[in-house]
Formats: sequence, C-alpha cells, structure tokens
Amino acid sequence: MSRTANDAEREPVAVLGAGSWGTALAIQFARAGHPTRLWSRNAADAAAMSAERHNRRYLPDAKFPERVEIHADLAQAVRGAVASIIAVPSHALRALLLQLKPLLARDARLAWATKGFELDTGKLPHQVAYDVLGVEYPVAVLSGPTFAKEVGMGLPTAMTIASPNAEFANQLANSLHASNFRAYTSTDIIGVEVGGAVKNVLAVGAGLSDGLGFGANTRIALITRGLSEITRLGVALGAQPETFMGLAGLGDLVLTCTDNQSRNRRFGLALAADKSVADALHEIGQVVEGYSAARAVHAVALREQVDMPIVGGIHRILYDREPAKDVVRDLMTRPIRAEVE
Repeated sequence: MSRTANDAEREPVAVLGAGSWGTALAIQFARAGHPTRLWSRNAADAAAMSAERHNRRYLPDAKFPERVEIHADLAQAVRGAVASIIAVPSHALRALLLQLKPLLARDARLAWATKGFELDTGKLPHQVAYDVLGVEYPVAVLSGPTFAKEVGMGLPTAMTIASPNAEFANQLANSLHASNFRAYTSTDIIGVEVGGAVKNVLAVGAGLSDGLGFGANTRIALITRGLSEITRLGVALGAQPETFMGLAGLGDLVLTCTDNQSRNRRFGLALAADKSVADALHEIGQVVEGYSAARAVHAVALREQVDMPIVGGIHRILYDREPAKDVVRDLMTRPIRAEVE
C-alpha cells in the first residue's frame, strides 16, 4: 500500500544500530521532521543515551533532537515504523535480519547503510536480505560520501539511495531531505553496494601509501585505477557502469581515501607506522570494514575472474604480510596495457 508524504511524516522511522553512522542517521531523520527511534542492542548504552541525549561513545558532539527516542527493545523500535534502517557492520547484518524476521509487519520496508560483501558467502547486503526475508519487502541501500560526524553536525551532505523500488527510494530521499541534506535516487542497488564494499579496501591502501611516503602521484594513481577495479567487478556482477562515476562510486572512494576521518585510511596509516594489525584495530576502537573486506572482495574477484591487482596487493599486505614496497613494485612492473579496455 502506498503512503503519502503526509502519512510518512506522522509515522516513525526506526534506525537499528547505535554506532556513529546509525546515530548520525537518526539525528538526520529527526532533523528532517520524523519521529525517530534509535535502537541499541546494549541496554546500558541505550539508557545512558536516553539520559544524556547524545551518544557519548560514538558521536559525542552531536545532541539528539527532541524527536529521537532511544530503544533497547527491537520489537518496540520497529513496531509501526514507516521504514527500518539497518546501520550495523556487514558481519552483523544476517544475524540482525534473523532477529527482525518475526517482528516485521506485512507492509514493512527495510533499508541499510551496511557496506561490504558477506565474508562467508560473498553476497551483497541485498542478497543477504533476500536470503533471510524473501523478496516481498521493499528494500534499499543508503550509501555515498558521508562521514557520520559531519552529518551529526548538520554540515551539507549528499548521498545516494538505491532500490529496485523507485517509490521507496524516493520516500527515503524525502524523509532525509533538509536544508543540510540531499539524497539522490538510483535503481542500481548492485552498483551502489559494490562501490561501498570495495572503497574501504582501497582506503586502507591509500593510508598505507601515504604513511610510507609514496606521495600524491601514487595516491591518485591508486584512486583512479582503484575506481577501474570497482567498475570491472560491479559490471561483472550486473551493475550499471555509470553508477561508479557518481556519489556512491567516485565520490565515496575519494572521500574515504583522502580524509583522516576514515577509519580505513587511519588503519592503513597505522600499519605504515609499523603497528600490528591487532594494535591498529585496537587504536581505532571501531569496526574497520576494510580489513575483512579485503578478504571478501579478493574472494569475489577470484570467483568472478575479475582482474583486481590493487585489491589483490592490499590483500597480500594484510594477510600474507608482504611488504607494501614489494607490492607497489609489482604493480608498477605489470605488463603495459591500454588504460580503457
């Protein structure tokens, strides 16, 4: 059943996952006029956020608008919501969907800000959702060049919402729209998800490159040729190539590779400073998607027989402990080929 814009404004939005990005999304939905329920799986954290009216651990400088409610009960959070927005890491997506399955109303609508292939299966988030829930619910992905801190602060931001259901994508875009926030829509859910999955791996490489002093030339070569790798993989999986020149492709890649708000970039910088993987992850203190994504993307590339030498090189650095300088040398001495094939 189709909802009007006025109906949607009277119904709450549920944001599931109270990390930095889930918190920022909840603030933005409320800023745009929606009653918003932010769910945390940790009851103590939920109580603290409700009392203090901010997320001290993940987004301490962003106050909750009055429209934000904090919940520790998942059923209560999603009951009657016009849409449920999942904001958990890729490794936690399937488990949360399994929790949600018996709680969803027949007219439920689901979206996620989750980025990355599922490690064990090599599936994209929408494929995991279809595995768990079937195909009867409208689904969408929110992606693009967005740092949670800046969204929480209300700084101007643009992103992409992709769904096979154009009406649902438009509804979500309107639900987020405010003077500081603009969402563009797409039907290419595969392309948007592939862009979000691979860019984290390349951001680790950008951090390593800069930390080792390889310079601006190397960084831009990594970004540009990395975009080619994203596009090749996406097209092999059924994406539209033009998606990768937009916010969810080029935009997200450049942001994540060049700004130190990126956890993946900071992880690469820490490794370049001779810190162990464990120490670098501990220092960052939040999930670094690019670390496990390197393994997942590399496996998907091998499965699809897609040439991704930069991703393969980063995988060797992270999992085979090959020195970054040796990987760069190997990349630079690959056989000459046309830039566009």
